[in-house]
This record gives sequence, structure tokens and C-alpha cells, in this order.
Amino acid sequence: MKNGLFERTTDGTKGLSRGELSLRFRILLKSTRLFSLLLALYLFFLAITMMGTSFKSMGSGTSERLISLVTNPLAGLFIGILATSIVQSSSCTTSIAVVAVASGQIPLHLAIPIIIGANIGTSVTATLVSLAHVSRRREFRRAFAGATVHDLFNVMAAMVFFPLEVITRSIFGVGYLERISLFLAGKSTGKGGVTFLSPIKVITNPIVDWCFSISDTSWIWIIVSLILLFLALKILTSSIKSLMETKVQKVVDKYFFRTAAISFIFGLVITAIIQSSSVTTSLAIPFVGSGMITLEQIFPFTLGANIGTTVTALLSSLVTESTDAVALAFSHLAFNVSAVILFYPFRKIPISTAKRLGRIVMKRRHVAIIIIIVFFFLIPLTVVLLTQLFN
Repeated sequence: MKNGLFERTTDGTKGLSRGELSLRFRILLKSTRLFSLLLALYLFFLAITMMGTSFKSMGSGTSERLISLVTNPLAGLFIGILATSIVQSSSCTTSIAVVAVASGQIPLHLAIPIIIGANIGTSVTATLVSLAHVSRRREFRRAFAGATVHDLFNVMAAMVFFPLEVITRSIFGVGYLERISLFLAGKSTGKGGVTFLSPIKVITNPIVDWCFSISDTSWIWIIVSLILLFLALKILTSSIKSLMETKVQKVVDKYFFRTAAISFIFGLVITAIIQSSSVTTSLAIPFVGSGMITLEQIFPFTLGANIGTTVTALLSSLVTESTDAVALAFSHLAFNVSAVILFYPFRKIPISTAKRLGRIVMKRRHVAIIIIIVFFFLIPLTVVLLTQLFN
């Protein structure tokens, strides 16, 4: 017998009506989706942190040795790419370079190309993350394009500003980026440094530290991190698809990616807080793969991430009170700001090229692996070996 919101049950008690049960079911479903999304995000952050820590423990010594081999600008550029691809952290490469400059191991003009190369190498993480979509062709096409648009922008920037730096130094005795960074460093040296604690590290480092306390064998945790990454992306992609059926996509479009300026600022601020452009850009890849955001929307987001990633190192470098070390941090900022100003009007070039690459790997998925191996590791390693041979 029905009575308002309740129905009379067989034992005479009042039960919930169908409407009330439907409402509670919808609340439970939304709560489950939210929990799944948060769980996926945490697993994603944990996987990226664990992977980065594992590669650093394996390759930090290698990176230091590579940087010590810098004898000319070309070697510096490709050592920056290779070292960052190995440790998957431009912050790590930049920090080592800053220490090397502060200690007088490397002169500033040879360290600046390392920073330019690190800017390219840091995009390898997002490209690796896009491989998680390899089993779904259309998603993989969008995800790989979303990752490589960042690569292409950084390569285009290096193709202009690296020769410009070398040429201006040979003519004027000081390079374009070197002059700007020394000027800014002169105004900032002695101001004191500031350090920030990354919220991502706060929530993931305890687990990562515990894992390494059990075993410090890095390759084991690389495998574990890859498994976690694929699991996180599977849950994340599924959660994003369910959110696309709700008002969430409208909120994302309206408040985070409505205009290029908003997308740029969002990328800058988030990266400055998280303190890793690799994490920021990698996190955006599942959203591009699922179709929630477009390649045109993510492009300014990655440009903001490029600038945001320089903030922490810049503030921290002030502690050294070394003009050249601070100048090196400023050169990273000057390089990225100059690149955004120059190339944003020509954004159709990297966007259209990334789309073509996406279509190619959709048909021949093995090409994506070849691109990663050749571009981020084989070519830089070959150039570094050749420069050392001729030296």
C-alpha cells in the first residue's frame, strides 16, 4: 500500500518509494564515479612519482657524468635531451646543471644549451603515457597527437633559439638568452631563495619511500609503476567517458579551457603548484584521448606548463647567491617566454603536424615506439658520442 514517499511492506513497515530508491541509487552511482576518479588520479600520480624516482636512482649518476662531458653547445643540447629522457625530469637535469655552474664545473654559455635540451626531453613522459591508449586506435590517435604537440613546440623553439644563442655569442661575445638571464640575475642575486613543497610529493612520497625501503632495485619499481600507470589510465579514461555524459564537460570547457588565455594560465598555475610539467602535461593526455578536450585547447595549456615549471627552480636558485647559477634558471624562463611569443601565432604548424603523426601511429602503432626510441634516445646518444669522438 502506497503512502506518500513510502510503500507498505509485507511485514507492515514502511519502505522507501521507487523515487527515493532511484535518488539514492543516483547518489551512490555519482559517489562511486567520483571515488573511481580520485583513486585513478592518485594511482596516476603515484605511478609517475615512482617511475621518476626509479629512473632517477638509476640515471642520476649517469646524468651527472653526461653533463660533465659538455665541451661545446651542440653536445650540451643533446646531453640535455638524453639526460632528461633518462631521468624523466627536467627539474633534475636543471638542478644538476645549476650546481655544476655554481661550482664552476661548467660555464654558463655551455649550460644554457643543456636547459634547451631538457625542455625537449621532459616531454618524453607524456609521450610514454599516450601509449596506454594503444589498444584503442581512435583514442591513441588523439592521445599521441596531444603528447607530440608539446614535443614539436619544444623542438621548433630549440631550432630557432639554439642557433640564435650560438650565433649571437660568436658575434657579440654573449648569447641572446645569456644576456637576458645575466641582466635578470644581476637584479635578483642576493634576494634570498624560496622553496615550495609539492602537494603531489606529499601524498605519494610516503608510499614510494616505503616501497624502496622494501627493495631498492629500481627496475622492479619501474615495472610496478608501469602496471599502476596503465591501471590508473584505464580507470581514468573510463571515468572521463562517464563524466562526458554529465555537465562536467561543460564546466571543463567553460572554466578551464574556454579560451587560449585561460588554458595557458591554468597550465602555468597548476604546473607551478605541482612543480612538474611532466605530470601536468601527462595528466592532460587521457582527457585528450577521450575527446573531452581538443588539441587546440591543450596546446596553450602545455605552453603555460612550460613556463610554470621554471618557477620553483628559479626561486630555489636564488639561495645559491651565484650570479651564473641564477642566470641559468632565468635562461630557462627567458627561453620559454621567447618561444611562446614567437611561435604561438604559428600554432597551426605544430598542431597540424601532431595530427598527422596521430593518424600515422593509428594505422601503424609500432611507429610510436620507434619515434620515442629514435628521437629521445638514439639520436641524442649518437650526437653525444660523435661530439666526444671529434673532441
